[in-house]
Amino acid sequence: MTKLKIDNTTIEVAEGTTVMQAAAALGIAIPAMCWRKGHSCHPSCMVCMVKDADRGNFFASCAMPVADGMNIIATSEEVNDIRREALELLLSDHVGDCEAPCTLSCPAGMDIPLMNRLLAAGEFEKALKVVREEIALPFILGYICPAPCEKACRRKPIDGAVSICLLKRFTAQEAGRRNANLVPEVIRTGKNIAIIGTGPAGLSAAFYLLRAGHGCTLFDKNEEAGGAMRYNIPAEKLPREALDAEIDGIRKMGAVFKLNTPITPAFFENHIIPAFDAVILSTGNRNQQPVEDFGLTAHNGHEFADKKTFKTARPGVFAVGNMIREYEMAVRASAQGRIASAEVGIYLNTHAPVKKLHFNSLFGHLTKPEQEEYLKESIPGPPVEPEGGFMAGFDAGQAVAGAKRCMHCDCRKPASCKLRIYADEYGANRKRHLGPERKALTRSIHHDLIVYEPEKCIRCGLCVEISAKEESLGLTYIGRGFDVRIGVPFSETIAEALAKTAADCVNACPTGAMAFKDREERIV
Repeated sequence: MTKLKIDNTTIEVAEGTTVMQAAAALGIAIPAMCWRKGHSCHPSCMVCMVKDADRGNFFASCAMPVADGMNIIATSEEVNDIRREALELLLSDHVGDCEAPCTLSCPAGMDIPLMNRLLAAGEFEKALKVVREEIALPFILGYICPAPCEKACRRKPIDGAVSICLLKRFTAQEAGRRNANLVPEVIRTGKNIAIIGTGPAGLSAAFYLLRAGHGCTLFDKNEEAGGAMRYNIPAEKLPREALDAEIDGIRKMGAVFKLNTPITPAFFENHIIPAFDAVILSTGNRNQQPVEDFGLTAHNGHEFADKKTFKTARPGVFAVGNMIREYEMAVRASAQGRIASAEVGIYLNTHAPVKKLHFNSLFGHLTKPEQEEYLKESIPGPPVEPEGGFMAGFDAGQAVAGAKRCMHCDCRKPASCKLRIYADEYGANRKRHLGPERKALTRSIHHDLIVYEPEKCIRCGLCVEISAKEESLGLTYIGRGFDVRIGVPFSETIAEALAKTAADCVNACPTGAMAFKDREERIV
């Protein structure tokens, strides 16, 4: 047995154990990208660095065997700085987006490429479920959203953007045509939340609160629900059947609507606050009803709610939509309703905060050759036009064709890519070591199951080792030095190289370089 110290804790382990394994036995997690259990280790990422406290040097813990008397520092600001530097060097050579430009430009952060994949495959109900992870009102927003996602679509300068809003609307329309019930059974929490106002923010908040198992009562001064969507947007732009369908769906989920109910200060204090566990204010234009009516005071000019959590200074009271910022896009107000509903859950201790990855790798515009690479996974031709015009929307065939125009600019491993996870954890700056030029993106799509994007590869060699065990061809290192890359020998295709081990290589790949074509991994 070998005795050593890691972070001032003594441990005895078997001879031949690596420092990383010894640390794991103590419950100390050391990040690693190129290491995988059961495989030989060729340190390439250098993210697993630790410090020898006695000698002052750093080394890769995944490949270093323990020795008697070692005194290792695995957790310190200095070690974190070294790991961050290693990540930033990897990022300087990494060409790829963590999330597609359309998703990043969507105020709700909808996973648009995944919706498109599912629609293209005819998986309409699954597509709607993806949409409703971030957007509660796709039928409505499919008519009135200004579509910032389409402005950011990389296909726009080629031959026209993918018709994302029409596709989003189709998912809801198609569910209505099929009378599909896509509301999951939930466990009731026994909590009841009041929502003041039934515009996009209030309706969205209600949808997600109900889905989380909370009771929900919506109050509105008007005779019908819908807020500005009903009273300020003409029916020729937003058909009332679309608005009513979304509201009826929320009612069927269990929402109680109390209309013709103005909220006076006395009513708020005597009937709302005592009767509910939390309150979401979504009354629209605050000039029509001042925040003082709800026992709130503005500070820093007009601010009275946190911009990220939408909490007010009053415990249990949240504010969203045009109440906190005038002329809010309906899609942004809807997104705020979703976030506020999650914050209500945290406030009521019914669920814990969700860790969301905020790091995003971005590489910019596609060059002409790169456009051709990305077009490989789509169908040719300009945007599909609905036969009956925009207001009529897509039928199933048009939706499938429209979705197939997506070039799939997203990473197919948005939640499991270790480079993204560790870059987020260590606060890596992707721009720190960027050179004046980047590598040109390429895609190998000749395999039925997987896609390979070499410019995302960190050359860990795991796929080379895995394929060598079972494949007659497999993958190999091509070139030398800094320009070395992993590819198929003899200029053959990825399909010929990975006839048996494609899935194993995808599961081993620490980045999105090798991934399944039809991914359903969710962004977190």
